[in-house]
Amino acid sequence: MADSNTRTTQPPHRPPRNSLVRPNKWWMLGGVSVATFMLLLDVTVVNVALPDMQRSLDSSFFDLQWVIDSYALTLAAFLLAAGTLADRLGRRRVFVIGLAIFAVASLTCGLATGTAMLNTARAVQGVGGAVMYAVSPALIANHFQGKQRGIAFGISGGVTGLAVALGPLIGGALTAISWRWIFLLNVPIGVLVIAVMLTRAAESRDPQSKRIDWAGLVVFSVALTMLVLALIRGESQGWTDPLIVGLFVGVAVLLPLFVLIERGRPEPMLDLDLFRNRSFNGLGLATLAANAALNVAILLQVLYMQYVLGFSAYGTGIRYLPLTVALFVAAAVAGTFSERMPARLLVGIGCVALGLGMLAVRGITTDSEWTDLLPGMLLAGFGMGVFNPVRAASAVALVPLRRAGMASGISETFQQGGVALGIAAFGSMAHSRMADHFSDAIASSGQLPAQETARLTDMVAAGQLTEVAAAVPPGQRALVAGTANDAFIAGMDLVMRVGGIVAVVGGVLGLALMRRRDFPDRSAAPEQTAEPVPTT
Repeated sequence: MADSNTRTTQPPHRPPRNSLVRPNKWWMLGGVSVATFMLLLDVTVVNVALPDMQRSLDSSFFDLQWVIDSYALTLAAFLLAAGTLADRLGRRRVFVIGLAIFAVASLTCGLATGTAMLNTARAVQGVGGAVMYAVSPALIANHFQGKQRGIAFGISGGVTGLAVALGPLIGGALTAISWRWIFLLNVPIGVLVIAVMLTRAAESRDPQSKRIDWAGLVVFSVALTMLVLALIRGESQGWTDPLIVGLFVGVAVLLPLFVLIERGRPEPMLDLDLFRNRSFNGLGLATLAANAALNVAILLQVLYMQYVLGFSAYGTGIRYLPLTVALFVAAAVAGTFSERMPARLLVGIGCVALGLGMLAVRGITTDSEWTDLLPGMLLAGFGMGVFNPVRAASAVALVPLRRAGMASGISETFQQGGVALGIAAFGSMAHSRMADHFSDAIASSGQLPAQETARLTDMVAAGQLTEVAAAVPPGQRALVAGTANDAFIAGMDLVMRVGGIVAVVGGVLGLALMRRRDFPDRSAAPEQTAEPVPTT
């Protein structure tokens, strides 16, 4: 990137002759990309399989919500801790440990005999995913320099978007065989990637680190767990529920305590001086905005194609391929040119394009064709393709290379925090709009009593669009089904408009706050690492 000068390293490290390690940065990038694809795929692919899981395990809808929530919760909560530990213990070592945890937990998920076993394994799987996700950018930054670093981050960013967009397609294909293969397929892939990382990736760590900040690690992880849990469960349980209020109070107590701990530590897990850096704050705000907007937008459009237009999960995934292609191509191009263009410009372009893509989804009705979504898909895919690589690269460029794990960990925390915040805020907004639209339309028709209307409204607000028509007599099903679809579109339209504005504002803030002088100049002296990275 133009905002960060090329980092230099010591001469290539040559492993002993009898060593099995033959480092190659492109093999390493391939392993990291496959692992990242796998862990992010498990964020989206499970949605498709939930009905099959429910029948197979004889579970309630509430129980199965935790299949999604437990993974998202631990994934978000352990990102910073994983990145900081990687700087101290060795990035390759910690990445492999995380991948092993992820593979074993995936096997347990695939063999689960009950909901409790599945949900517990999913939580453990999220811990492994957090480790891989946090450490990946630091591994890339340590293995690549100059123009090649931009290309590497472009490939990595493209893979990130690819996993999100292909989730419904792959989930539909695997579920047709068995929902268990969604998890079991991770096991052989995980073993292969572990072999690649152990034989093709060089080790790196912070040579100045002497001890682990256990107090800061525990307090921050608990605080973030409470915050993400409150955001995820607040809509369904009610924002005034004692549990949700208690979680927010706990966060309000623990975060100031974390700041006090970090200020008294000679080697804190999080360098609080980062928040005095305008570029870091601008990047963080843009990351929160982009991820809050994008993930809810994709979810609602996927549900629109399935529930309203009637496509299967596999058919929906096929129709999302244009977004996938746009994202991947844009990421590759942005990575190639990132050394020549200011990071702030790419951040601004990416977020604004994403927002405009969401705003382009206007005038959608129950009679619309899926191609009406295509212009917005292509623009949003382009935006995220541009944004993803520069976000990851800028996070590690703003700190000394020896703290790359910490920087990537906090950057990924912003990303997953944006997802949780988007689900909470935009999800609540969509449900409220759907409930109001459905209730008003049914009441004005005069065909159902008020008590029955309230019951059906609760079903629509909970997203039970396919079940609501079956809950009324045959003569009223057409009215209820049509009104439910209209209500869903009304909620989606509101989220697209507000989310689009949020993404545009995030891009403008990133463009305004980020500046070249905040990126350290490392061209004068080489940085030291414990085990220098080969230039293979």
